[in-house]
Amino acid sequence: MPPQYRQAGPDNPSRKVITHVCGIVGYAGAHPALPFLLEGLERLEYRGYDSAGVALVESEGVYVEKAAGRLSSLVAVVDKSRPAHVGIGHTRWATHGPPTDDNAHPHTDCAGRVAAIHNGIIENYRELRAELEKSGHVFSSETDTEVIPHLLEAGEGHSLGERALYARGRLEGAYAFLAVSADEPDAVVAVRQASPLVLGLGDTGNYLASDITALLPYTREVMILDNGEMAVVTGRGVEIRDAAGLVVDRTASHIEWTTEEASRGGYPHFMLKEIMEQPDAWADCLRGRIGADGAVILEELGLRPGDLERVLRVQLIAAGTAYHACLMAQRWLEEWARVPVRVDVASEFRYQHPILSPGTVVVAVSQSGETADTLASVALAKDAGFPVWAVTNVVGSTLAREVHRVLYTRAGPEVSVCSTKAYTTQLLVLALLADALADVHRPEPRSSVIPHLQSLPALGAAWLRERRDLGASVARVAAAPSVFYIGRGLDYAVALEGQLKLKEISYIHAEAYPAGELKHGTLALIEPGVPVVAVATSAALMPKVRSNIMEVRARGGSVLAVVPESLADEMQDLADAIITIPATDERVAPVLAALPLQLLAYDVATALDRDVDKPRNLAKSVTVE
Repeated sequence: MPPQYRQAGPDNPSRKVITHVCGIVGYAGAHPALPFLLEGLERLEYRGYDSAGVALVESEGVYVEKAAGRLSSLVAVVDKSRPAHVGIGHTRWATHGPPTDDNAHPHTDCAGRVAAIHNGIIENYRELRAELEKSGHVFSSETDTEVIPHLLEAGEGHSLGERALYARGRLEGAYAFLAVSADEPDAVVAVRQASPLVLGLGDTGNYLASDITALLPYTREVMILDNGEMAVVTGRGVEIRDAAGLVVDRTASHIEWTTEEASRGGYPHFMLKEIMEQPDAWADCLRGRIGADGAVILEELGLRPGDLERVLRVQLIAAGTAYHACLMAQRWLEEWARVPVRVDVASEFRYQHPILSPGTVVVAVSQSGETADTLASVALAKDAGFPVWAVTNVVGSTLAREVHRVLYTRAGPEVSVCSTKAYTTQLLVLALLADALADVHRPEPRSSVIPHLQSLPALGAAWLRERRDLGASVARVAAAPSVFYIGRGLDYAVALEGQLKLKEISYIHAEAYPAGELKHGTLALIEPGVPVVAVATSAALMPKVRSNIMEVRARGGSVLAVVPESLADEMQDLADAIITIPATDERVAPVLAALPLQLLAYDVATALDRDVDKPRNLAKSVTVE
């Protein structure tokens, strides 16, 4: 019988990519702060959250109120008569610790005179917490955020701004925080390190937010903090200091966006916004999970020492896009760790009387953590006595509560029904799992995939900045009644996801096949002008893919090739159009290949005037069979 597992505790005003998805607001000025804080948080609800809270600075201390759940839960309990003119507010998307009242922001110091809110991830919070606890500080939450008010408390005797600079020097990661203190009741301090912070300038007060959306009803004059900067905001003005502590002279910018445009970061659709923010989501997903030695840090991934030694087989279950992520993971797990893997669609697994042998771990993959068929499959596996792990994006979801281990993707909420960043962060988490399992089962020297995973955020960001014009290919695909996608190995797995994206939002029929299978029937459907998207990221498999493309060209098919820059010459004589991606290790190149496939689907759908974010007949979370 497999061992028993303890229940997992969900342990520049131009287009700006925002991936740290918690909502931050702050105010200092002549009016009561609470009305703006609550309205600002409401305007940030679209970003997704699981708890909310506020802190108001009063003469006798800092008043804090917070609640798990929707913003309405906070509104129901907060004392609206409080007249404080300085305050901060927060909506939290849980990463460390489940969505509870205790884990909600703001967090305070031991004396309750300093309060802080925070977006992002503090990579070294474990070490800082241990150090602070050893010095006598008492913690009351499971969050990484709580180290911030205690670090500020440790700088007692200095100004709040000086203490914030000290805290910034101790913190590692990508984050932004606001803090207030009863000792300086007229000020809010703000620190930005990678996670966006916006300052809004008003006639009777000044504002802060993680997103311009929250500020638009009050001001359109904004300053955006740069990395490493700290600001002290009062009702009288704003002082910004750089990483060296020197005062920065910055001119405000005027924002012309509507509120709706601002909520999408200036993009026409949430889907495009979420495609473009993937590199930052990838960085968030990997952050803090890889040690200096290049090994995966199991505890940060969501596992515990000894977990992987017990794994002899892996059963992956998922639905839709998550299923495609599992197909790629199957190849990684089997090739890198030499562990047998089976992948099943959840709606089939639950009815097929699966055979699970001793040593099998069941891994359920779901973006929302609420997929009905996946949950039913998890229940089946648990009833049979097998350990069940989850790869999901939502802390506190049903799936996260039901399994023994949770590996969070940290993608942040996806608003568009069509999954993009949730899918690619699932790939990264599954790649980390495969690499960690390989370290256990194949300890002999091997070429590590970790450096190549770590390079993906920069490569993806560079490609998206130079976003290729897909114009001719978009027009060809948009005019076609059917489109075929082909690939070999890992590329077949990503081709499956590419064709699903096209079907979901353009309503064009699309099918994906292993490239070698074309001649086993599908070639009968290839006729002059039929578009075929060929994904070919492997140099070893390129001769075979070229042969398959020749079969398509011989029948008049139109070929769009997605290849690394290093292999582009191999396609010059065959493809009607070529989209290149940055050259990288073949083991992770299909993750980059997902970007042009997503953009192709998006461009085709917009060319056809489809409702991109809400395609017909589909829902974001499938909670029925």
